[in-house]
Amino acid sequence: MQSLHVNGYDMPYLDVGENRGGPPLVCVHGSLSDFRVWGCVLGPLTQRHRMIAVSLRHFFPAQWDGIGDTYSIAQHVSDVIAFIEKLDLGPVDLMGHSRGGHICFRVAQARPDLLRRLVLAEPGGELDASLDPEYAGGPSPLLARFTASAEKIAAGDVDGGLAVFVDTLEGPGTCSRLPAMVKQNLRDNAYTLIGQVRDNRPPFSKADAEAIRMPTLFILGARTKGLLPKVLHALAAHVPCSQTAIIPNATHPMFEQAPVEFTEAVRRFLAE
Repeated sequence: MQSLHVNGYDMPYLDVGENRGGPPLVCVHGSLSDFRVWGCVLGPLTQRHRMIAVSLRHFFPAQWDGIGDTYSIAQHVSDVIAFIEKLDLGPVDLMGHSRGGHICFRVAQARPDLLRRLVLAEPGGELDASLDPEYAGGPSPLLARFTASAEKIAAGDVDGGLAVFVDTLEGPGTCSRLPAMVKQNLRDNAYTLIGQVRDNRPPFSKADAEAIRMPTLFILGARTKGLLPKVLHALAAHVPCSQTAIIPNATHPMFEQAPVEFTEAVRRFLAE
């Protein structure tokens, strides 16, 4: 593990593999995760790419209590931008999953000069009225469930809060079936959910999507349900240079469930 000092924070990261004629692939994890989440695809991807996986501010190996106002989409976007700038390696390829996909989208929107290609694996967020004719404003039912999860964690019921979060995304009973290592990784980042539910994350708009000009790959688990596929398809329809890869028999953690298929989709796209 290494770290770069950006925006007053030592950002931890893993730097594995070597460039094979292309830029490094910078990877941004999602909610309740950290740089360890890429473990299933780290080996295959680093056979052809230098892979730099960050842990965002307040995530493992940091230990945060959920107090303070330094956890936000805006802060994490600023941190990733500063991190890429400080790497000083020229334009990079950038990949994000879930909330990390939202962060990467905003980095691409704000600083397209820093990126060559963009990979968004089920980016998290909501759609505004320009992309969703059913938009009614106000917090979504998904945010309400995540808030209930965060409240349990803040009250000390970490495992109960994590169960609400995981089962909301993957279906009832999923959390209880997770391997011990996966559960521990969730516990290590549990208090970040307290920050996430007060993120004030801006919804995606049609203008946002049209502003993404670099080649972009959207990756979807074929069995993912709910808001995530709706968001992905709406964005993919309006990002000018986009394509979509669908991972068979996979849900939201598709690179853990189908690492070979996920790796091949990313490799093909980056080689174009």
